[in-house]
Amino acid sequence: QAGGALSTDPPKPAPATHFLFDPRHPVPTVGGNLSSSTGVMEAGAMDQRCRKDVWLCEDERPLSARNDVLVFQTPPLERDLEVTGRLVVKLWASSSAVDTDFTGKLVDVYPPSADFPGGFDLNVGDSIVRARYRDSLASATLMKPGQVYPFTIELYPTSLIFQKGHRIRLDVSSSNFPRFDVNPNTGEPVFHDPEHPSRIELPVVPAEER
Repeated sequence: QAGGALSTDPPKPAPATHFLFDPRHPVPTVGGNLSSSTGVMEAGAMDQRCRKDVWLCEDERPLSARNDVLVFQTPPLERDLEVTGRLVVKLWASSSAVDTDFTGKLVDVYPPSADFPGGFDLNVGDSIVRARYRDSLASATLMKPGQVYPFTIELYPTSLIFQKGHRIRLDVSSSNFPRFDVNPNTGEPVFHDPEHPSRIELPVVPAEER
């Protein structure tokens, strides 16, 4: 939704949301489903904010505060919500380049607490799609700059209860480095209107079935 909302309501007519990506300053990898990364990246669930011991971090701000990260999130949940199964991001986007990457990251946003006064942004799952392989991994098709295309980003399956008072958040960007190599692209408009309903599809388990 426009304004960074993540909602089950149908999208309304709205202009695209833009971000400018600088390949010289990619979004750092902070945790995730990783292996064989000792000394470069730490694996696992982590607060999605920079720290001095994280490679490429230049400050200690949340990743969501970066200008090249689009943030879409729900209001605080009124009840527990279980998500179990495949996580899929459907994105409508264009680019000023003929090739680019789009990343999707699902985040469980914890409210402030005594232990974490600034809250805690827990990474649940993330993945990436390279635009030239949007239709098939077997063959590459470059984009036409400015043309809108659909993209599918498949995250790892999960099983998690988003607790009452937490927020569900989707972060969209063009990098997650060094987990994924950097694509030398630039501006990326993301669309979220009735003709281009960008969304994340979550397999919600009704409370009565838990």
